[in-house]
Amino acid sequence: MVKIIDGGVTAANGFAAASTHAGIKASSSKDDMAFIFSKVPCVTAGTFTLNKVFAAPVKWDKARVYSEDLASAIVINSGVANACTGKEGDDACLMEAEAISKALDVPVNSCLVASTGVIGAKLPMDKICAGIEDMAKNLDESREAAKKAAIAIMTTDTKAKEVACEVEIAGSLVRVGGMCKGAGMIHPNMATMLCFITTDCNIDKKLLQEATSAIVDDSFNMISVDGDTSTNDTVLVLANGTSGNKKIDCKNEDYNKFYEALSYVLTELSKKIAGDGEGCTCLFEARVLNAKTKKDAKILAKSVITSNLTKAAIFGHDANWGRILCALGYSGADFNPENVDIYFESEAGKLKIVEDGVATNYSEDEATKILSKNPVVAICDMKEGSENATAWGCDLTFDYVKINADYRS
Repeated sequence: MVKIIDGGVTAANGFAAASTHAGIKASSSKDDMAFIFSKVPCVTAGTFTLNKVFAAPVKWDKARVYSEDLASAIVINSGVANACTGKEGDDACLMEAEAISKALDVPVNSCLVASTGVIGAKLPMDKICAGIEDMAKNLDESREAAKKAAIAIMTTDTKAKEVACEVEIAGSLVRVGGMCKGAGMIHPNMATMLCFITTDCNIDKKLLQEATSAIVDDSFNMISVDGDTSTNDTVLVLANGTSGNKKIDCKNEDYNKFYEALSYVLTELSKKIAGDGEGCTCLFEARVLNAKTKKDAKILAKSVITSNLTKAAIFGHDANWGRILCALGYSGADFNPENVDIYFESEAGKLKIVEDGVATNYSEDEATKILSKNPVVAICDMKEGSENATAWGCDLTFDYVKINADYRS
């Protein structure tokens, strides 16, 4: 059974973190670089953006995660995405890795990098390398160090995003912790969406990758803020094996327990991103029940939370159920609209507003009360099969336009 604990990237045994103000973004005085380090080399897993325009750090990390056995460190900067920067961007990643290697005496190819911020801008490598040197001297396994690292990677986020849990596996206590950032350009297909997970579980690299890919498909790939898939989307998982559990090298009960813990952390982090969408006032969840296939269920749920008209109605606390049914209809999934039931749910209650494709005699006042809470859930019962899926988004507000109209300035 998974136990929720307070923590982030230092929750698991053997991991340290640091952050610093390198001055990457001239208009800001907050920390803009973060460092994650494991004293014991880690097996790694990762998923990355499917945007054909992808950032230099994505190229660097994919090569390391998929070709190298172990990794020791991740350095992240905010303010500059290092995307669409050509050979200079690739060289910058190598320079970062070399700076990490020198500071910590670890192999260059065990060093991962990530960037978030403005596309097309070039990394100020003098500031980046100075920041790496500074952070390497201040790595700390404390809870406070993890919190500061989570704050340092923020861009338009309004809050730091951290989750941690623990689970007993074969008599050993295994911990999984993580942090992420993202509020806009969020429509992952593995926005700018970055996620970093640490665990002390002893697990085979191939199994770690299989678990990560499967869970990301049901978590980060089921969120959307604005329909834009970033150039930098990255999820990285580091497992240093220091918990003492017998190595998980097959899909047995131990694997299932670890999978549950990793799933909890990744799902909660993805919901934190959706609920902190740029300018939003609430998390909007769509649950599709009883679809014909799992694929259909996912397509239908994602279609509801990406509908701008539905998102605007959620912002206005307007029970405009026709927009939801419409979004289901153009999703591409096959179903009979005359079978569909739709409910709204929040802490204020649950209300059926559509039965068999037709409006019920519901109270608009009650619907408004339900839609005025955070989060808001739309439940769509397709009554076509037995497959379910959940997607997460947010409402669409005036502030989203304001934030993105002057993002670079």
